[in-house]
This record gives sequence, structure tokens and C-alpha cells, in this order.
Amino acid sequence: MLVLAEDPRLGYYDAEIAGAVIEAALGMGVYPRLREVAFSPDAVTPDAALLAEMGAADRVLFLARLGDQLRFDPALDSIRPVVSYALDAATLGTDFGRAHHHAFEALKSRINTALAGAGQIRVTCPLGTDFAGPGARFPETGGEVGIARFPMAVFAPVPAGAYSGRIAQAGFLIGTGSRYYDPYALALDDVLLVHFEGNRITGFAGTASDVDRAARHYREIGARFGIGWSFVHSWHAGIHPGCSFAGLAGAAPERWAGSAFGSPRVLHFHTCGAYAPGEISLNVIDPTVALDGVAVWERGRLHPDRIAGGADILARYPCAAAAFAAPAREIGLGPEGRLTAPVQAKVR
Repeated sequence: MLVLAEDPRLGYYDAEIAGAVIEAALGMGVYPRLREVAFSPDAVTPDAALLAEMGAADRVLFLARLGDQLRFDPALDSIRPVVSYALDAATLGTDFGRAHHHAFEALKSRINTALAGAGQIRVTCPLGTDFAGPGARFPETGGEVGIARFPMAVFAPVPAGAYSGRIAQAGFLIGTGSRYYDPYALALDDVLLVHFEGNRITGFAGTASDVDRAARHYREIGARFGIGWSFVHSWHAGIHPGCSFAGLAGAAPERWAGSAFGSPRVLHFHTCGAYAPGEISLNVIDPTVALDGVAVWERGRLHPDRIAGGADILARYPCAAAAFAAPAREIGLGPEGRLTAPVQAKVR
């Protein structure tokens, strides 16, 4: 097993997780080899030497943002490395790290089927999100990542073209983990509503300062990378009740955006760019996702038993059932139950 890790002094993955993984691997008779990989704000496909080294390993594990940055890169399709969205050793010991991986692979498949088979999907949230459209029109090819996620924490991205409505934002707008730029997290004063129709943002509503700031930010990021700033590509929500985030999201917004998305309390959009994941993520907190009127997510709590086959998965995997019975609730919100403005917005 080739373990590709970034320098823990960068403050993203902690200093203990690589050692914990290696110790566990040795105990299972797996031969691990650790290699440090550099972090780059603009990740590119690994060079030929690293790709060959990855291809020669039985399994590749990224404890590095590089793996996430390359999740839609076809160069990784034949290797299919694992990327860990557990960012520290302690998280590996929680329900997020220990609940059976196959349970959430099965749940993802059932959710994809339920979304595709719905007549209408409507999403709302306490801050004012309200958008709707038909059952998910997943592409026949593409649309999924070329990596294996650990833990499995989201369903397939739902193309946004058939949806319209508004998306409520508080605290900040944030990047998608594709490219890191300055400012990566854009502070908001109050609730910002992002209106969209199909694949296009049609306007912003909120305080004058937030509207102006958000509009300028989108246009600047679009111009910086030569992409359509108003494009709304797709959305999906977290499915893992063990996913949590300690402390305030605004204290480490890049870590929050790269790990908390797996919680059922978070639904996010890929925007700014006609590709997944785009360059700006819009995050909905405590969504209610109703499929033909049935709230499968209800104010941030996922109910697998409300889709076909969901109850069977919980019966087959008691560890997953236990996680759903007592879901983690800490996802980095402030005292008012909202995301708060970032303390620092530059990635290290």
C-alpha cells in the first residue's frame, strides 16, 4: 500500500493519521510505504514517475489534498486511489471511520436510485433555501469521481440543469477543493440568497454589501480561471451520520469544506465553472430533501428507512444503524446555529 501524505505542518491532515494507518496496516499483514507529496494550490496530473509508482502498488491511499484535487482527473481512473476524508487519527476511531464502509456504498446506490426515480425533488432549509426539479437525471457516463472515497459520504452529484429556486448562504462562500486561491473563503455579513434557473445564477439577494461582494467574487474567480462564473453545475448532500467537525468552521474554512460535506446536515452545490466541482461551493445547512413529498432528509437528518431498501441496509449493518440512531451533530456552526465568517481565509 502506497501512502501519499502531505506535510502535516500545513495544518490540513494531522500529524498522527499517517502513523495510525501504517500501524494498522502492519497489524493486518499489509506492507505500507509512505511518501510525502507536495501541496500545490493548482494541482496538476502527477508526473509519469509518480503515476508509475501508484500503478505498481496494490492500493494507493491519499492523506493529501492532491487526491481530492484530482478526483475528476481521468488519469486516476485505472488506479482508483483511496482519498481519506477523515483528516485526523481521532476521527478514524469514531462512527465516521468505523461504521462498515460497505453499508454506505450500498446506501449511496439506493439513494441514487431513489433520486433518479422520483417525480419531483424539493430542497428547503431553515435559512430560506427553496429549489425544486424533477428526478435526478444522472449522466450515462462520467459525472462520478475517479477515486474511492473513504468514508463514503455523498451520493452522485445531481445535474442542476432541471432545477431552479434559491440557495441560502451564511458565514462564507468557499472554494471546492479543486484549486486554492485568495480569498478562498469570502466572508458574508448576513444571509445571502443565490437565485438560479437551471445552470445559471440569475441574481443575489441580501444586504447590499453581501450582494456586491458575492457578485464581484464570482466574476473575479471566473475571470481568473477563464470560466463561466454564473454556471451552476450540480449538487449533492452528505449521507454519513458519523461525519462531524469540531470547533468553528470559520476558524479553518478550508478544512471544513474538505471534510464536513459528508454530514447529512450539509448539502452543497458545485458552481462557477461548467464542470464538477466548479470553483465555488454553496453550502446549505440542515436541508430537508423531499422526494415526491417524502422527507428523506429532514432538517439535516437522513432517514434511510424512507427509501426502498434503506431499512434492509440498516438491518444488515448494525454499526451503521447505531450511527443513524445517534448522529453526530457538531458541524462547526456558531452560537446562533449558523456558519460564521472566517477568522482567516488564506489557505496555508
